[in-house]
Amino acid sequence: MSIVVTGATGVLGRLVIDELLAVVPAEQVVALVRDRGRASDIADRGVELRLADYSEPESLAGAFRSGDVVLLISGSEVGRRVAQHTAVVRAAKEAGVARIAYTGILGGPAADFALADEHKATEQAILDSGLPYTFLRNGWYTENYTAQIQVQLEHGVVGSAGEGRIGSAARRDFAAAAVAVLTGEGHENRAYELSGDQAWTLAEYAAELSRQSGTAVAHADVPPEALKGILLGAGLPEAFADVLVDVDVAGIRRGLLEGGSGDLSRLIGRPTTPLADTIAAALKV
Repeated sequence: MSIVVTGATGVLGRLVIDELLAVVPAEQVVALVRDRGRASDIADRGVELRLADYSEPESLAGAFRSGDVVLLISGSEVGRRVAQHTAVVRAAKEAGVARIAYTGILGGPAADFALADEHKATEQAILDSGLPYTFLRNGWYTENYTAQIQVQLEHGVVGSAGEGRIGSAARRDFAAAAVAVLTGEGHENRAYELSGDQAWTLAEYAAELSRQSGTAVAHADVPPEALKGILLGAGLPEAFADVLVDVDVAGIRRGLLEGGSGDLSRLIGRPTTPLADTIAAALKV
């Protein structure tokens, strides 16, 4: 039996590989990748590479083996993910894998904002397959915001989330949760609502960034149309800008990304990474 990590050269995938290699031998780990060259450092650690592409169903035919435990990390191509994920689920079913874990979105079926649609459809495809499953319903990554720190220091923090609270955690926290589920017992046919221990507002984020950076970082809550214009001006495609605005208005503002279940800290056996720590790490970079 192997533990197969799809999307292994992505940011989350690499963190999962790191966490896995801390608890299981490398020969038990398989990285599913599109480009062997981008994964040479992973192979150098003794991890088997298997080549496959979500968008090419025929490439998935040999991706899995009977008895494998599979982590399906959701793809990044919004609008194409249902077909991509369904192809992975079908290949896993045909191979006879033991269980499939999927990184969805906080709230699962109750999440009624646009970004959740593809995740909900993927969960349903997994349920329809009859495979044993674990749903890792990930909340927002704190790095979704800290990756923009240079822009924020110059232009401030802008959003349409109002006083909505964001129960984010560091990506490594979510990676550790995935590893706990992949290597532990008692996770079959369960769903976990994963969020940080302490939720925060965008105004609180701006205040913490101001404190640590020594720069006054303003927070502006703007109408959805204005936020969309800012995102388009930054070069985002219109369809993706619409999705991000909807996350603020229909997701965060309504409390759907606040979390609070405690599932994440229980799975990883420690508190989640505080917002202040992730900001500090980003400022060092």
